This record gives sequence, structure tokens and C-alpha cells, in this order.
Amino acid sequence: MLGPEPTWATAADVVVVGSGIAGLTVALRCAEAGRRTVVVTKALLDDGSTRWAQGGIAAALGPGDTPEQHRDDSLTAGAGLCDETAVSTLVTEGPDAVRRLIATGARFDTADDGTIALTREGGHHRRRIAHAGGHATGAEISRALVAAVRAAGIEVVEHALALDLLTDAAGRAAGVSLHVMGEGRHDGVGAVHAPVVVLATGGMGQVFSATTNPAVSTGDGVALALRAGAEVSDLEFVQFHPTVLWLGPEAQGQQPLISEAVRGEGAHLVDAGGDRFMVGRHELAELAPRDIVAKGIMRRMRETGAPHMYLDGRHFGAEMWARRFPTILASCRSHGIDPVTEPIPVAPAAHYASGGVRTDLHGRTGVPGLYACGEVACTGVHGANRLASNSLLEGLVFAERIAADCLAEPVRTPAPVAPAATAVRLPLPPPEARGEIQRVMSEGAGVLRSDASLAAAATALAAPAPGGKTGEPGVEAWENANLLLVARVLVAAAARRTETRGCHWREDHPESDDDAWRRHLLVTLAPDTDGTVPLVRATDGPTFGPLTPWPADAARHVPGEDPTAADAAPRHAGSTGDPEESTS
Repeated sequence: MLGPEPTWATAADVVVVGSGIAGLTVALRCAEAGRRTVVVTKALLDDGSTRWAQGGIAAALGPGDTPEQHRDDSLTAGAGLCDETAVSTLVTEGPDAVRRLIATGARFDTADDGTIALTREGGHHRRRIAHAGGHATGAEISRALVAAVRAAGIEVVEHALALDLLTDAAGRAAGVSLHVMGEGRHDGVGAVHAPVVVLATGGMGQVFSATTNPAVSTGDGVALALRAGAEVSDLEFVQFHPTVLWLGPEAQGQQPLISEAVRGEGAHLVDAGGDRFMVGRHELAELAPRDIVAKGIMRRMRETGAPHMYLDGRHFGAEMWARRFPTILASCRSHGIDPVTEPIPVAPAAHYASGGVRTDLHGRTGVPGLYACGEVACTGVHGANRLASNSLLEGLVFAERIAADCLAEPVRTPAPVAPAATAVRLPLPPPEARGEIQRVMSEGAGVLRSDASLAAAATALAAPAPGGKTGEPGVEAWENANLLLVARVLVAAAARRTETRGCHWREDHPESDDDAWRRHLLVTLAPDTDGTVPLVRATDGPTFGPLTPWPADAARHVPGEDPTAADAAPRHAGSTGDPEESTS
């Protein structure tokens, strides 16, 4: 990333970038074991995506429910692309992980008998969603973890944007460079030197005009990992939440979410004429998996020419709205809509990235010492479409697995950071580029995609800085650079996948094609160009294949490859003869 060199540094055994459920869980577990841990967070410690999670956390905690049933619902939602081993790991370890979260201090809603009150959401055949405060689950989880982190005395650097991975001469992670935005412990560009770097930076929803994601979700972790040589996967599968409060055609940025729990309690999706258009489209109607509901809404909007549909919960009555969904009720009323007496206007908006930095079951990426967990990672759990409320559970379970993997190894003294003499530093996009990137992505790579729309998006994103202008190093320009990079990769993968599957909807290829596309797309950056050309390669089948343990003497090992073969014939160098490999 173009910018000044670090002028200060601090050292740790583990540096965690991000302060949601994934990042704080890793930090707590590592600190409890005596590892010097530093948490770097872009805003305040409690200001990540986790606190915005309304729905809940899914786990087989109720009577009659089993991990196997949870697994089956997850696989169905994932539309044939879930890694079954990863899903089995999630649902099997999930219940105990939730109990440990409760022991950490998280308080979930309970029934009259004192057991956890469980609800249903889309795609679940059982009541297995644990909530807190009705639909403030993320806020409660964040509160509990932040309190635990502060009580443990873990060093935290707030208002800090991570810029790039630092590596040693062997190519192993050696820390991160970051810019503290004037209000943290250090000011300006600095570094945290550590032999273990954990990315838990959340999503990239701000790449679209309308999203449920907070302003900090600018794809920083995915972009950092790509620049470091890691591989990303499934980035084309962006989940658009079906029911986001429609604020008008010009609305941009973070939009109010109408939790899936509202439909779980019996609210109906209707058009302007009051017709429940999801009935007959799926056995679960409004509680179908999110991609199906989002497509159903978009189809009905096209059929009727309406800019939105409605979510009707008037039959709940005032008492239930106030008791069960007080925050949603207040949010709607603040925008002039009263759900007690009128249906809520809703439309899909970007919500969750099912793909991300490719990891194994221990959170390891292809760069030694670099881990990823939470929304920034792609473990294979979500496949082509995340099952509702599996995201908090994934962050929790795989964060614990990362901590266990780190703690199984002796503390490593970080080697000196090697100078990045060969790095190409590209011009930064100007401040006004963000709106253009968002417009291009919403129009060309949103809910509805086609070859023509994706080609137009790729052309518009091809210039290093849309509009021909460049920006000066700074937070806005660095965020725009990250958004531009993840936008290019997303478009390249979406153009390559010529089918409709999960939350990837191609109008020109409306059917799924298992023979050609029941496989993953893996993306890296071309090593012999300016460093921004996405290289797209397809796997042989629906599973990633095992990630070979990091070789102790290798600079970098690519997931799924023999390290000696990788050294002899570098992947993506154009000489492998792989018919599935392409430059997009």
C-alpha cells in the first residue's frame, strides 16, 4: 500500500486484526495461555460487525435437535458447495463453544424454565437460534467479549487501519503495518511485530451502495491477504439480506436490517396487493434460505415494477412488537413507518460475504503465520449461501481452533522484517472514487448479474483510479484501494461462474450446472504484473482438498499443493498447463 514507512513499532506473540466475535475470542484464548497478544481494531473495540448482528447464533442446543440436523440444514443452504468436513466441525463443536461463550459472560434470552429460548430462522427446520435482548444478540456478545478482553488486560490499539502484512526473509508473517487515526495509543503509520497474525476484519459490504454492514467493512482483510500472496475463494457468493428497510432509490451506505427473526415469528412477505408471493415458491415460504427469499423478492419486483416489497407483521400486535423487537420497532418509527399498523417496505441489500481468505480447518492461510477467521475467511462452511445465524457460530468455533493451533506451537521469536524492495506501489484512488466503485458494483455485480453487466463492471474498474484521478496516502484512499481490489476480484470470479447457484444469480445462466460448476474458484494476484490482476482457478470438485501443513523451511505454501512442486513450477506463472486456470 502506498504510504509512509512505519515510524514506531510494538512487539507481541500474536496480533489480532479485528474486534468482533472471532478476533476477540482468539485474543482471549491466546492471552489466557500467557501469549503476549495485541488487538488492532479499526474503530472502537466494540464497533465491529458483530454488534450489529440482530438474528442470533445457531447451535443444536434444544431438545430433539442434533448436530446432524444442523449439518443437513447448512448443507442444503450452501447449494452443493459446502465443505462437509468443515460443516461437521462447526455443528459438532458449536454447542460447547456457545456454552463457553456463556461462561465468558454472554447472557442469552431464556424461557420460563431457565433454558435458552430458541427460535427459528430461514433454512432451519428446528428452533436452534439463541438470541439476546430479543434481536440484539451481536451487541450482547460484543459487550461480554469486550468486558473480558479489558479484564484480561489485553493491549488494544483502536482507530487503527491495518495496511499490509509484514514478512521476514523466508516469507513468513512477521506482523502488520498500520495507521492509527490520531485517537489511539500511537499516531501515524506504525507496526506490530509478531510471528502470528490473525485476520478477523469482517466483511466488505461497503463495496456496494446499499448494505447492512457498518462503515468499517471495506474489505481490508481480504485485500491485505491478497497483496501478501494468500488465496481467496467464493468471493462471488455475496449474500443479499432479503429484508432491509427500503429508504428510497437514492439511499446509500448502511441500511437498517429487518431481522430474519421477524419472519421466524410469523411475519409475511407480501406485494402491494397483499399477495404472499413466497407461498408456493418454496416449502418454507418466507423462511426459505436467504438466497431463495432474495430472488423471490427480486422476481416479484420485476413482475410488478415495484421498487420494493413489504413485510407484514401487523398481526403481532403492539405488545409483541415492543417486547420482542423493540429496536426494529424504534428504527422503523424513526423513518416514519409503524410496523404495528402498516407493513414495512423492504428490499434486498448486501449483507454477508460467504467467501474470503481461503483457510484450512485450523484457520491457516497459504502464508505461514497468517490466519483468518470470521467473515474475512472462507473455511468452506457456507458454500454458495450462508445458513442464517451460522456466521457468529463460525467466528466462535474457528477462532477457538486458531487459538488451539497457535498454542500447540512454542512461542516463536519473530525474525526481522525483510524489506519489500520488489513491491509495486500503485496510485491510490481519490476520495470520490468510493461512490463510483459502489455504483459500478451495485449495477453490474449486485443481486442480478449477467455477462454484459459484469463485463461493464470490469471495464469500469480496470483503471487504477476510476476517473483518472489519484489520491494522497490516507485512510480514505487506503480504504478505497481495498474496495477497488476486492471489487475486481469479485467481478472476475462472478464472470467466470457461468451458472446460478446460491446467492450468485446469473440472468444469462439461470440454472445450476453441477457438471461444470460444482467446484470452487480460487483467486490470487498475478505475480508478474502490477499486482492487481486477479488469477482465477477452479478446483476439481466441491471440496477444497486438504491444506498441507506449513513447511518449516518454505517461504510460502499454496493450499492443496505439494510444496516441492510449488517451488519447481510456481502456481499461476502461466506454465502449469492447467486447463481450468485463467486470467480474468
